[in-house]
Amino acid sequence: MSNVKTLNIWKTFFSEKGVSTKFTDVYTIYIEKLLDNNVPIIFDFTHLCLLLGRQNTYLASVVNSPDNHYRHFTIPKKSGGVREISTPFPALLEMQYWIFDNILKKIPINSSAHGFVYKKSILTNSKIHVGQKELLKLDLKNFFPSISLNRIIFVFKRLGYTSQVAFYLASICSFENHLPQGAPTSPYISNIIACKLDKRLIALAKKYGLRYTRYADDLTFSGNDIPVKFITYVNTIIQNEGFEMNTDKTRFYKDRGKRIVTGISVLENEIKLPREYKRNLRQELYYIFKFGLTSHVKKKKIKKATYLLSVIGKVNFWLSVEPKNSDALESKRKLSEIYKTFMDI
Repeated sequence: MSNVKTLNIWKTFFSEKGVSTKFTDVYTIYIEKLLDNNVPIIFDFTHLCLLLGRQNTYLASVVNSPDNHYRHFTIPKKSGGVREISTPFPALLEMQYWIFDNILKKIPINSSAHGFVYKKSILTNSKIHVGQKELLKLDLKNFFPSISLNRIIFVFKRLGYTSQVAFYLASICSFENHLPQGAPTSPYISNIIACKLDKRLIALAKKYGLRYTRYADDLTFSGNDIPVKFITYVNTIIQNEGFEMNTDKTRFYKDRGKRIVTGISVLENEIKLPREYKRNLRQELYYIFKFGLTSHVKKKKIKKATYLLSVIGKVNFWLSVEPKNSDALESKRKLSEIYKTFMDI
């Protein structure tokens, strides 16, 4: 349905409800802005409840008592410590997916963002930096928690929603006044909010003849010559955009040593699996093929029921990085035979 036709339907509705010309004009301007941005028309709290298929009391509870709608747990970080995860219960999760599908994914993000983006991944992120002479890796500190409720509200206000509607939408997508780790809306909102950061860092990188990508909170620059003072310029932009650089995770490579970008080796002219990862996987496969899966699992005291599937997944990941690797192809063939054998039992 065209925007003009939709607008006329609303005008007819207002006329039939006896809405004055003055208020009809105000509503028309509001509707036009939302239609231009291709997002749902939402007038108020009650209207939002109807669109989400939730009772007013439920949505009020989400907005005023969000802790009642999340499950909390921690997972270990590779760098040490733990990451706090807050996952929404099913009813709230469904509302967040509605917001993502109908509103958020219609907002464009910067091309340099590779995390949580359709048809992009750690592979597309790392490929940009293969074979470069110098490499700089930076990390944003507390990326999701640093994105406040007010910044999320602005995302929706910029689309044309009223302050109140923007607040309700932002509240559904936030927890304790910031983006929660675990909500399906958080990754895309972070990309939207980091759009200006990406734009400024791309401009800075081009000025120095460098390449730039961002995967969530991981920033990567590469090129022939990265001056030491470049880090200071990047940090200034990061702070200006409301983020903080995690200086403990800054890595600056000027020699031809180990180069890993989002888990992928970029040292040569094509992406490869890191040597350590490949060595460990090859050893695991060697024991499985030499002694048999059952013997290997028993000897290593592996209790994971999906162990075989996890090994197959590792080999598939290997092939996604190195699709023509003969060892990986042969390993996949052998694992498939083992899997079929156990499925027939």
